[in-house]
Parts: sequence; C-alpha cells; structure tokens
Amino acid sequence: MSGNDDKKSGKIRTEAEIRAERLAKTLRDNLQRRKQQARSRRAGAADETIGLPGGAPAAKKDESDA
Repeated sequence: MSGNDDKKSGKIRTEAEIRAERLAKTLRDNLQRRKQQARSRRAGAADETIGLPGGAPAAKKDESDA
C-alpha cells in the first residue's frame, strides 16, 4: 500500500484513513487471536479451581451475619 498506488488509482488517502485502516486490521487480528484462545480453552479439560488461586477466600464475609 504505497502512496504511488493510491495516486495511480486516483484516490488519495488521508493519514486518518490510513491510521483507521491499520487500527481496524489490528482489531480484527486481535479478535481472531482471542477467538482461537477461547476455542482452545473449550477443547481442554475443565478447570478444577474454585475462586482465586492461592487458597485465599475470594471475598471477605459480611461481619453483620456473625
């Protein structure tokens, strides 16, 4: 996508258009990578952990119930 190709076709793209196209491609690539990660996680075994790792409780109990 050189500037010469744009001039030959009669279309001159602005910097904002070039940046927007580059951003759109980056977002598409990121989405595809995340979809692939989700597919690979679904194909694996179920996660045996409950809550946060490290053995600490996920949240502090409400002291008013004590």
